[in-house]
Amino acid sequence: MNTNSLLIYYLLGINAVTFVLYGIDKLKSKKGWWRISEKTLLMLAVLGGSMGALCGIRLLHHKTKHGKFYLGVPILFALHIALICYFQFI
Repeated sequence: MNTNSLLIYYLLGINAVTFVLYGIDKLKSKKGWWRISEKTLLMLAVLGGSMGALCGIRLLHHKTKHGKFYLGVPILFALHIALICYFQFI
């Protein structure tokens, strides 16, 4: 297995986990239950789950009033895309 394959599997996994956790946090929000911390949700986005976080924000309408999510996650996503493109062409 080469490095590109590992990166693809990692990104698929982290984004799936991030999206699911945004969904769980949305459900917990509606039910008034204990929530997943914003720090955890943002850290998952920083660690490569920005696409999953962005999908969670847009599709689940979760954290849409928080600037650090609504503005920060798309910036992270663009940064991740730029880094992937940069390292593909080195």
